[in-house]
Amino acid sequence: MAEGSFDFVVVGGGVVGSSIGFGLAKRGARVAILDQGDAALRSSRVNFGLVWLQSKGDGMPDYGRWTRRSADLWTGFAAEIQGLSGIDPEHEQKGGIAFCLGEAEFEQRRTTILRMHNQVEPWVYETRMIERREVEALYPGVRFGPEVTGASFCPHDGVSNPLRLLQSLHGALKRSGVAYRPDAPATAIRRDGAGFAIDTPAGLFRAGKVVIAAGHGTTKLAATLGLEAPIVPERGQLVVTERVAPILPIPASGVRQTRDGTIMIGTTHEAAPDLTTRATTANAVHIASRAVRVIPDLARLKIVRSWLGLRVLSPDGFPVYQESETHPGAYVAICHSGNTLAAVHANDLAEAFLAHRLPESLASFHPRRFHVPKAA
Repeated sequence: MAEGSFDFVVVGGGVVGSSIGFGLAKRGARVAILDQGDAALRSSRVNFGLVWLQSKGDGMPDYGRWTRRSADLWTGFAAEIQGLSGIDPEHEQKGGIAFCLGEAEFEQRRTTILRMHNQVEPWVYETRMIERREVEALYPGVRFGPEVTGASFCPHDGVSNPLRLLQSLHGALKRSGVAYRPDAPATAIRRDGAGFAIDTPAGLFRAGKVVIAAGHGTTKLAATLGLEAPIVPERGQLVVTERVAPILPIPASGVRQTRDGTIMIGTTHEAAPDLTTRATTANAVHIASRAVRVIPDLARLKIVRSWLGLRVLSPDGFPVYQESETHPGAYVAICHSGNTLAAVHANDLAEAFLAHRLPESLASFHPRRFHVPKAA
C-alpha cells in the first residue's frame, strides 16, 4: 500500500490543480497531486488556448481584476515553468481581437465593452473598439469578408498552447519535488486528526490540507467536506485546418493560428449533462461558417481534425473558491478559464491557501452568491 504524508494534497492534475500545486511547492510546501491520468476528462483538450481578459467579468468586477492580475503575471509564469521543465508553453501577449459581423453586432459589442469598463477601474480592461480599416492594418494581406465592420481589441490578451502548458506544468512539478500520481484518483476524503486522509486505488494519502480541483469529479468529493461545488458541464467542439504560412499575427476569439501553422476555429457551447464527448459534422459546419464569413479564404483550407471536450463551468460561469467551514483546511477550486488564470492560481491563490486565509478580494467567488435572491 502506497502511503504518504504531505502538507497539501491537490485532487486533480489538470491545469487548475497543477498550477495550484506548483505554486504551493515553490513556496516550500510538501505537495502530492492525485490524478486520473489520461482517462481524465481534461478541459485542456478542448481549450482554445486563449489567455483572455476582454470578455471576463461582466457583472462581477472582481473577476475582471483577477483576470487582469493573471494576464500581468503570465509572462513570468511561462518563463518559470519553461525554465524548470524545458517545455515551452508557447505564451504570446500581442493583444487579442473579437471580430464583429454587421453594424448591430458592432454596436452590441461596443455596449458590452462600455458596460464592463464602467464596472471597474480604467486600468483593468483597456479594451477599445476599432473600425474595419484598423482591423485590416493589424492583419496585412488578409482579405476580410464584407460583413466585418470592426472588432474589439484588448492589448493585454494573449495565447498559450494548452497541451504544452499542461506538459510544462507537469515537468515543473517534477523538478519542484511534487509527488504527481496519475494512478491515484481520490475516491474518498475524510478528516483524519488535524488533517485529512484520502483514499485512492493506489493506497492512502494523508495531508494537513486538501485542495479539490478535480474538474467534473469535484462536486461529489467536495460535498463530503461541507464544500459547495456546483458544476454545469458544457461541450465545446473545435476544428483545426492544415498548416499554412503565417497569416494571423494576432489571435481572435473563434479563430487563431498556432505556431505550427494550423488554424484553430471554434467553438460550440452545448449543455452536457450526460458528459458525452462525441463530435458532430453539424457542429463543425456551424463553427466553420462564421470563420469563413470573417475570412473567406479559410474556405480553401482542408480541415484535418475536429474534436469535442467538456468544460467545467459554475452556474454563472465565474470561478468558485471556498474553504470549508466544517472542515477547515479543505478547499475547492472550480474554474472555466484554467488556462487564463493559471498564473494567478500559481501565485496569489496558492499563497492564500498556504496562509490559510482567502483574502477579501476573493469573497465574490464564494458559492454563497448562488443563494442570494435576485432583485425583482
